[in-house]
Amino acid sequence: MSDFGARSSRKAATAARMYDYYLGGVHNFVADREAADAVIERFPFIPEAARANRAFVVNAVRHLSESGIRQFLDIGSGIPTVDNVHSVARRIHPDTRVAYVDIDPVAVAESMEILEGDGLAVAVRGDVREPRAVVGHSEVRRLLDFDQPVGVIVAAVLHFVPEHQAADDAVAELIGSVASGSHFVVSHSATESFRLFTATEDVYQRRTSTPGTVRTREEVERLFTGLELLDPGVVWAQEWRPGVAVERVESPRAGGIWAGVGRKA
Repeated sequence: MSDFGARSSRKAATAARMYDYYLGGVHNFVADREAADAVIERFPFIPEAARANRAFVVNAVRHLSESGIRQFLDIGSGIPTVDNVHSVARRIHPDTRVAYVDIDPVAVAESMEILEGDGLAVAVRGDVREPRAVVGHSEVRRLLDFDQPVGVIVAAVLHFVPEHQAADDAVAELIGSVASGSHFVVSHSATESFRLFTATEDVYQRRTSTPGTVRTREEVERLFTGLELLDPGVVWAQEWRPGVAVERVESPRAGGIWAGVGRKA
């Protein structure tokens, strides 16, 4: 049995490893799978939502790289395995630098193992609710130049900040910390798809340390205050394509994730 597997029975569930399980990954424990299965039982489209979110992030990172962004700050990154930010961005710019940040110490430890020997990527522990500490972290500062544009990724993480003002404030502080020309990649679970969210919320509150919430399209759009929202705006994650307009559909979609990209002027 691997060391990862041997530790599985001793760990409580975390949102990062549950997300890895939704994606079909192997970096998760029994507790994560049990908690995730409880969510899937109520909302069977959750794995599809996770895949749609991952595809959105890949599309957004590719677009930002093609637009000249060569450094990324990925907050709430989970475990950077297949097709994560550094691998996608370096297909375009091999010297791209990436700082991964997550609140889960096991996810950070696994990330450090995966990134071992990579001098252009780091993984550190941090909390999106404490953006000043994230941006000021010595390893993040060592790797990223905040006088140059940064691609800031807060994908599928702000729904773990239940207080609306706290989420708005965290994004605003991050916006204030980066240079003009920086971009923000944001995705968030949709109220419109999770109208019976209480069951999911209960699983996260009881089994993890990261209780969550859902937000409407309008509430997600508000997270882009102070940014130029790029076309197609805030849309379902599986519909997001850079510069490609889509019809605004108000009815719930199985994907369940709102997504968008904004630019700091």
